[in-house]
Amino acid sequence: MKILIDINHPAHIHLFKNFAWNMEDKGHEIFFTTRKKEVTIELLDSYKFKYKSFGNHRKSLLGKLLGFIKFDFKLLLTSLKFKPDLYLTMGGMYAGQVSWLLRKPHIALDDTEHAKFHHMFYVPFTEVCLNPVCFHKDFGSKKQIFYNGYHELAYLHPNRFTPEISILEKLGVKEGDKYVFVRFVSWDASHDIGHGGLSLEGKIKLVKDLSAYAKVFISSEGKLPEELEEYRLKTAPELVHHVLQYATLFIGEGSTMASEAACLGTPGIYINSLEVGYCTEQEEYNLVYNFRTAEGATEKALELIKDNELDKKSAIAKNKMLSEKIDVTAFLEWFVENYPNSVKTMKENKDYDKNFISVENEKLISIT
Repeated sequence: MKILIDINHPAHIHLFKNFAWNMEDKGHEIFFTTRKKEVTIELLDSYKFKYKSFGNHRKSLLGKLLGFIKFDFKLLLTSLKFKPDLYLTMGGMYAGQVSWLLRKPHIALDDTEHAKFHHMFYVPFTEVCLNPVCFHKDFGSKKQIFYNGYHELAYLHPNRFTPEISILEKLGVKEGDKYVFVRFVSWDASHDIGHGGLSLEGKIKLVKDLSAYAKVFISSEGKLPEELEEYRLKTAPELVHHVLQYATLFIGEGSTMASEAACLGTPGIYINSLEVGYCTEQEEYNLVYNFRTAEGATEKALELIKDNELDKKSAIAKNKMLSEKIDVTAFLEWFVENYPNSVKTMKENKDYDKNFISVENEKLISIT
């Protein structure tokens, strides 16, 4: 089978990387297409995937609209050359439209309820929408299938990810030292229009307050103010999840990284006026704390940092979550390899995905 995976954001590479490696090992051919956004190209190169970049990511709404002509045309030409049997994306607008033109199936994963712009331009052209059970948007029973997991478990499930404690040396911290991972977003995505998180003053105050109790590392999509430049995380992009694993706490404006932290058992504070179903559900596990505004977020962060039982509580929470959620990569492999029969299976047995709940005991967090 020849599968084309279109990438819109660096996080999507993580979402599909284990799937791609495993499918290639089975003899399937995988090809990525993308636009230049943040560290997308660096990650594709690091993982040695075959890919083609169609140019720079469009930031403005007008740019995104004009990009349809350019990116659809380039993806069409690439598709005619590669001849994919199936398209796979995370809510991919361009792949949705091109797959429809070529009469090839498009399977789209999606966990972002407020991405209305993308939904408008890909859902009508898509055969299957795969959504977590915590996703609260109706695409119609004919094409929507729910599974009991999070996108981040496609690459951070213990079956897929082994943390490297050597990251601590790269960070200049010792085992047992407290540090906080802070993430600021650029707010240029189409679904970010009209929304926000921390103000510039709020960012500076947050970091200064936290640094009195723990070392702080910042990852930022945009330029950092001069006052915060000394806190910038300098490790390679592909090591970010190892940094997250050993952090005492995550604080950020991005829901994906908040969920990544939760899947690793690192408690997170998500500050964003946008609500997402998976972070709301993860708060039920006490792994994510959601704040629509910055009010109260710093106080909660300091409360968690000062809690000497935080590691133990987080380990219990993570183990409970893993006992109830699936290995998303294993599920996706089964679904794609058995498509379209897999659609019928999931429609007739909505609990079939529970076959992919699998964590070896030695991979659970030790609780002492």
